[in-house]
Amino acid sequence: MLRLLGKAPSINVRKVLWTCDELGLAVDNEQWGSGFKSTDTPEFLALNPNAMVPVLVDGDVVLWESNAICRYLANRYHGEALLPADPARRAIVEQWMDWQATELNNAWRYAFMALVKNSPAHRDAVAIDASIAGWNRHMAILERHLERSGAFACGDQFTLADVVLGLSANRWLMTPFDHPALPAVQAYVERLSERPAFLKHGRNGLP
Repeated sequence: MLRLLGKAPSINVRKVLWTCDELGLAVDNEQWGSGFKSTDTPEFLALNPNAMVPVLVDGDVVLWESNAICRYLANRYHGEALLPADPARRAIVEQWMDWQATELNNAWRYAFMALVKNSPAHRDAVAIDASIAGWNRHMAILERHLERSGAFACGDQFTLADVVLGLSANRWLMTPFDHPALPAVQAYVERLSERPAFLKHGRNGLP
């Protein structure tokens, strides 16, 4: 059975759990991270020197970085529907996955830590406002894309891009600040909510 090290509330762990459900894969989710087993131990650091979750162990294969793990699972376990074999279609999926992991994540980080995590290190009102503005600007990019992409991020077929973007859209909607109207994003989340795995790992009450 696959081993997934990382606390279930983590958005990056949920990416992998959602992907596993879409692929019908059984996974043993071991709870590591803040509030659970410490990642700053020789045992964990031997698997991921960054001391971060998630980590996937699949036999002799050990992987960290959530998007890389999701790609591996789709490649290894016949997930062509999630990650197409065609080079052009695959590149579009990976483009949106990479955008989520870099541009979008970096935009929301400060505001999320302040407004959801109540982090004492994230109390600068100017920085919070700047993070919210950046977050909204990136979500507006997604809004414009969804207006023309079809049902999902890369067309009419659900892919790994929707796993990562769906979780991010849910986080945006659940974080307490004044949200601009983005009807395509809202409709996208409602479509994703027809998938049991999204309700289990995405729209499950956790931002």
